[in-house]
Amino acid sequence: MMMTLMFLRVTKQYLPHIARLCLISTFLEDGIRMWFQWSEQKEYIETTWGCGFFLATLFVLINLLGQLGGCILILSRNFVQYACFGLFGIIALQTVAYSILWDPKFLMRNLALGGGLLLLLAESRSEGRSMFAGVPTMRESSPKQYMQLGGRVLLVLMFMTLLHFDTSFLSILQNLVGTALIVLVAIGFKTKLAALTLVIWLLAINVYFNAFWTIPAYKPMHDFLKYDFFQTTSVIGGLLLVVALGPGGVSMDEKKKEW
Repeated sequence: MMMTLMFLRVTKQYLPHIARLCLISTFLEDGIRMWFQWSEQKEYIETTWGCGFFLATLFVLINLLGQLGGCILILSRNFVQYACFGLFGIIALQTVAYSILWDPKFLMRNLALGGGLLLLLAESRSEGRSMFAGVPTMRESSPKQYMQLGGRVLLVLMFMTLLHFDTSFLSILQNLVGTALIVLVAIGFKTKLAALTLVIWLLAINVYFNAFWTIPAYKPMHDFLKYDFFQTTSVIGGLLLVVALGPGGVSMDEKKKEW
């Protein structure tokens, strides 16, 4: 616990900015990829869905502008709420277009990415000027606090895709520790410590297993690992927001203060 407090004290000014950059990294990378692979992306959508030149072009253009525009707004802290809703739309559009809806692993990762955006949306929401004006703002029913709860629960879905169901001692130990940590984050107990531990764990896994820079760019595995790397980095950004801002009112940590 003391280590967590020291970490927060040292990084207090920088952590929210690092969290935002990590969080939008997958959108930034994908938007840039859409720019440089314009023809390939358009042809893939046109061939897969048989939707014609116009709709395929429109799909790539929406993804490119929506992602790069949303990233710029979030990093500059302008119209952050609208940028988050735009990126929510991009996630939904890609989930359908790339048939992610029928792939449990990628669906859970997209939901985890949505959880990170939900936390960012909660962070950007001020009590005085809110898109939810008129909604009661009692501590127990604040929309911001339920956004934080929803964001935490969705974030831990990323770790469900990392569990290995075999009988080796290392896998069993990893599953037990990982499950304990994601439960702590979900219910909001010892939240900052659990989230920081998950950040370190996920960072190590990401660098080790998704080292796309070690694969030649012309090989398909390069793009697969690169996609996984930046998606994982975005989830790390969401967890860093939890570390920086805390779990919110709907959590065991908050209830402990009342007790």
